[in-house]
Amino acid sequence: MNVTVTLEHRFDLAVDGSVWTSGQGSYEFLQRYLEVFDSVTVVARIQRVSQISSGWIRADGERVSFVQVPYYLGPWQYLRRVLQIKRLLGNVARSSEAAILHAPSMLTNHLVEAFTDRQHPYALEVVSDPWDTFAPGVIRHPLRAYFRARFSRDLKRQCKDSFATAYVTREALRCRYPSRPDAFWASYSDVELGGEAFALNPRAGYPAGRPIRLIMVGSLAQLYKAPDVLLDAVEICTRQGLDLRLVLVGDGKYRPYLERRVACLGLGERVRFAGALAPGKEVRAELDEADLFILPSRTEGLPRAMIEAMARALPCIGSTVGGIPELLLEEDMVPAGVAMALAQKIMEVVRKPIRLASMSRRNLSHSRQYHETILRKSRSQFYEYVRAKTAEWLKSHRI
Repeated sequence: MNVTVTLEHRFDLAVDGSVWTSGQGSYEFLQRYLEVFDSVTVVARIQRVSQISSGWIRADGERVSFVQVPYYLGPWQYLRRVLQIKRLLGNVARSSEAAILHAPSMLTNHLVEAFTDRQHPYALEVVSDPWDTFAPGVIRHPLRAYFRARFSRDLKRQCKDSFATAYVTREALRCRYPSRPDAFWASYSDVELGGEAFALNPRAGYPAGRPIRLIMVGSLAQLYKAPDVLLDAVEICTRQGLDLRLVLVGDGKYRPYLERRVACLGLGERVRFAGALAPGKEVRAELDEADLFILPSRTEGLPRAMIEAMARALPCIGSTVGGIPELLLEEDMVPAGVAMALAQKIMEVVRKPIRLASMSRRNLSHSRQYHETILRKSRSQFYEYVRAKTAEWLKSHRI
């Protein structure tokens, strides 16, 4: 049986027809569906390029194919292509067998509409919360309030109509977007770490006599991860006498803005922009050089970057949004968007090496819940259920 999967991540199409990704939606990631299904059809935005960027990863492969949705960025480009997209996805729905749709997603919205018209069952994997994504201060757009209400309403309805729903958080997403009482539901992270991702031992603190090294990993395409708040907090800490160095791993359109902010705050020698790094060894190398991981996000699902940092035995500070409270203790979190609270937490933590060592031990232990062997069992049970129920429906609807 084939399974149709939607992904909001954008892909590049090479001249030879191969499909590539900057990290999310790689062939390695998509193989999780092949553990249960015979083949995978990925529906995603794909742009043709003359050359693949360095460090990008192959996404297509044996038993994995892609449906090329016309490429768009932002709502205005989307509106110019919406009729073409709807026709394409209508054809996808007519030829689909099983369907596991990532949500929230505009592509999922259109496919759900097409599946509903055909009374074709579909399953969801809920990976983020649009109510938080479009909260005030998270993005800057004149239609932000409309998007927040519309996409949250759409996701609530889709979860009610889906016959099976999986959430990347244990409680946060299911509480806001519950499935119907008779539906199958599951909770498992889309983060899956192999043995090489885990440090052998917790950290003892940080060596005296050198600056304290902070790190944040996240896209700079939007300000979801609040790197601007982190920069303000670092400036406050340095005025209070802390000797800090910050590495920002990630890239995107807001990098020039953040570089200007660094200059205005007088942090030029203290902040390094590492750019987008290949997942795995390159990111782990930066994490291993750091003393403290910080993710002051304005919105989150279950942050992969934080779990990877915990697996490297890094002490972590995060905000109280999305799935972060499922990862960290209350004493290691701050309200989102408040630079002074974040600065105070940084100062509180780094001035107590014993506290850092305790956070390291706890994080390394907690991160082992995300080992691939543990997550695979829950995920496979969900996929097996989707396959079995879809097979029943296909049998009853064949003439």
